[in-house]
Amino acid sequence: MAAIYARLSEEDRAKTNRQDNSGSIINQVMLLKQYAEQMGWDVYECYTDDDWAGADRSRPAFNRLLMDAERGRFNIVLCKTQSRFTRELEMVEKYIHGLFPLWGIRFVGAVDNADTSVKGNKKSRQINGLVNEWYLEDMSENIKAVLSTRRREGCYIGSTPLYGYRKDPERKGHLIVDPEAAEVVKLIFHSFANGMGKTAIARMLNEKGIPNPTEYKRRKGMIKKAPWHKAGTLWKYFSIADILGNEMYIGNLIQGKYGSVSYKTKKNKPIPKEQWIRVEHTHEPIIDKDLWDTVQKMIQERAKPFSTGEIGLFAKKVRCKHCGYIMRSGKGRGRHYLNCSSRHVAKDTCIGSFIYVDKLEEIVLEEIRQINSKFLDDKRLEDEIVFQETPLENIEKWKQQCSHHRHRMDQLNTAIKNLYLDKVKGDIDAEQFQVLYRELDSDKENAKEEIKQLEQKIEQVRFQSGQKEKREIVQEYVNPSKLNRLMVELLIDHIVVSRRDPDTKMINIEIHWNF
Repeated sequence: MAAIYARLSEEDRAKTNRQDNSGSIINQVMLLKQYAEQMGWDVYECYTDDDWAGADRSRPAFNRLLMDAERGRFNIVLCKTQSRFTRELEMVEKYIHGLFPLWGIRFVGAVDNADTSVKGNKKSRQINGLVNEWYLEDMSENIKAVLSTRRREGCYIGSTPLYGYRKDPERKGHLIVDPEAAEVVKLIFHSFANGMGKTAIARMLNEKGIPNPTEYKRRKGMIKKAPWHKAGTLWKYFSIADILGNEMYIGNLIQGKYGSVSYKTKKNKPIPKEQWIRVEHTHEPIIDKDLWDTVQKMIQERAKPFSTGEIGLFAKKVRCKHCGYIMRSGKGRGRHYLNCSSRHVAKDTCIGSFIYVDKLEEIVLEEIRQINSKFLDDKRLEDEIVFQETPLENIEKWKQQCSHHRHRMDQLNTAIKNLYLDKVKGDIDAEQFQVLYRELDSDKENAKEEIKQLEQKIEQVRFQSGQKEKREIVQEYVNPSKLNRLMVELLIDHIVVSRRDPDTKMINIEIHWNF
């Protein structure tokens, strides 16, 4: 039983002409079916990857073929040539010379005579693999050289144009102004120059119903994929920041910010700023130089110093009652506060919650004092405060929460991988990729931090349960005058804060204890 595998890349398609059309997927399959018939082999299935490079390990049909091969659904893999299967020597050794023999599978190349059943054929297959490897490396370097040359010539080579521009249909590599989007870019710059903050600008655009750059391009047919969640259509702080700092809006082309890690992978890495390719006056500016200089000066003046890295007293512990999101910390007029960030960019998402940190600390301390006054000097203090739920029950609950966050991280990792594929296929450009990647990566870091804190709580309870008596643990938290981060971790699962009631001026606080 034979499995047929056929592959065609974009480069192969460009080479195909009327005199040599054997490279097409259809003709590859026809050729291989005829070959199998001549050999007396039944065909299990035809696996085809159209428009996929030979070094791309994420080919869908290729990976399905490997899974079926491991399951023993056929005993022959038939390709036109070894390079149709893979151009990587590493993959040749791993599968054709490694796993296929273990799985009882014979590999056959109909045109190049690659055949694992012929012992003397192995060296020629390895040589072919090495030649294909060199081909990949040379092709990668040639492509890089061509792209670098075009960039230095002032040609835009992105798959989709920068927001505010569109590709010139009469001149390849040239950008022309998109009037509709350009007006939004001007609005963003003028609003910031007039004192409006980046978050306030995002909120204003969302209230006006203006789609963010990715959604705008989707609606215009520049990209195909719809956002994977509702928030993907909203303007965010980072979207505004990226536009305000992009020199392309004054007519300068900045490219080469990212480069591939290796010709063997589609992953990109940031390139040092001094190596970026910058060409001035390549296209019509949307923002004049005076406004640009004003905005850049204001951005520098507003820049905040680096954080000390100290974890806030209630970090990741306080949630907004109205939307459930973790409240973010800030500082104003010398006081630290917690507020819900959702309301800043979209009022219809959340009406927002706000509370000063010192006020919340005072409320929590008072709650602790009331509990202590009720149970102090009573043996029930040990049982009801510290171990109302046994440590084992707490640990089990935290483990389930860890499992939930790990599942969330798996989903985000999958979303990031799909995002890479969208970029490789040209569905999104580098700018869109960075904006979406930043959002996904931020969600991933939040999930990772949640797991870290839960694991710390588990270890703390295990340590205390093994090293201290219940009474000793309780006494550390009797009538405290001030909270610290360890106390918050041990005593509090989470706190829910509502918006201040306009009539009573009261803020409803719900403290969910760990006991």
